Amino acid sequence: MFLLADDAQVYAVGWVTLSMLGAGIAQGKNRSGLAWFLVTALLGPLGIFLLVALSPKLPDREVIAVSAAADH
Repeated sequence: MFLLADDAQVYAVGWVTLSMLGAGIAQGKNRSGLAWFLVTALLGPLGIFLLVALSPKLPDREVIAVSAAADH
Protein backbone atom coordinates (compact mmCIF):
# COMPACT_ATOMS: atom_id res chain seq x y z
CA MET A 1 0.00 0.00 0.00
CA PHE A 2 2.67 2.50 1.03
CA LEU A 3 6.22 2.64 -0.24
CA LEU A 4 7.71 3.16 3.21
CA ALA A 5 8.74 0.35 5.51
CA ASP A 6 6.77 -0.13 8.72
CA ASP A 7 9.33 1.64 10.91
CA ALA A 8 9.60 4.56 8.50
CA GLN A 9 5.80 4.93 8.45
CA VAL A 10 5.68 5.16 12.22
CA TYR A 11 8.51 7.70 12.15
CA ALA A 12 6.76 9.79 9.47
CA VAL A 13 3.45 9.77 11.36
CA GLY A 14 5.23 10.87 14.53
CA TRP A 15 7.06 13.65 12.70
CA VAL A 16 3.85 14.99 11.13
CA THR A 17 2.11 14.80 14.51
CA LEU A 18 4.96 16.78 16.06
CA SER A 19 4.65 19.37 13.30
CA MET A 20 0.92 19.69 13.90
CA LEU A 21 1.60 20.16 17.61
CA GLY A 22 4.05 22.95 16.74
CA ALA A 23 1.43 24.63 14.54
CA GLY A 24 -1.11 24.47 17.37
CA ILE A 25 1.32 25.96 19.90
CA ALA A 26 2.23 28.71 17.43
CA GLN A 27 -1.40 29.63 16.86
CA GLY A 28 -1.88 29.77 20.63
CA LYS A 29 0.92 32.34 20.70
CA ASN A 30 -0.70 34.32 17.83
CA ARG A 31 1.96 33.25 15.34
CA SER A 32 1.66 31.68 11.92
CA GLY A 33 0.63 28.05 12.25
CA LEU A 34 1.73 27.20 8.72
CA ALA A 35 5.17 28.74 9.13
CA TRP A 36 5.79 26.93 12.42
CA PHE A 37 4.42 23.69 10.96
CA LEU A 38 7.14 23.93 8.31
CA VAL A 39 9.83 24.95 10.81
CA THR A 40 8.93 22.05 13.07
CA ALA A 41 8.80 19.67 10.09
CA LEU A 42 12.39 20.66 9.28
CA LEU A 43 13.82 20.91 12.80
CA GLY A 44 11.63 18.45 14.71
CA PRO A 45 11.86 18.68 18.49
CA LEU A 46 14.34 21.55 18.21
CA GLY A 47 11.63 23.58 16.45
CA ILE A 48 9.21 22.90 19.32
CA PHE A 49 11.87 23.98 21.80
CA LEU A 50 12.50 27.23 19.89
CA LEU A 51 8.80 27.95 19.77
CA VAL A 52 8.13 27.26 23.44
CA ALA A 53 11.30 28.63 25.03
CA LEU A 54 12.32 31.53 22.81
CA SER A 55 9.14 32.80 21.19
CA PRO A 56 7.04 35.15 23.34
CA LYS A 57 3.29 35.39 22.83
CA LEU A 58 2.28 38.18 20.47
CA PRO A 59 -0.65 40.44 21.38
CA ASP A 60 -4.02 39.57 19.87
CA ARG A 61 -4.79 41.22 16.54
CA GLU A 62 -8.02 42.65 17.94
CA VAL A 63 -6.09 44.34 20.75
CA ILE A 64 -3.66 45.86 18.24
CA ALA A 65 -6.53 47.13 16.08
CA VAL A 66 -8.38 48.65 19.05
CA SER A 67 -5.26 50.34 20.41
CA ALA A 68 -4.38 51.69 16.96
CA ALA A 69 -7.91 53.08 16.58
CA ALA A 70 -7.71 54.66 20.04
CA ASP A 71 -4.48 56.44 19.10
CA HIS A 72 -6.21 58.38 16.31
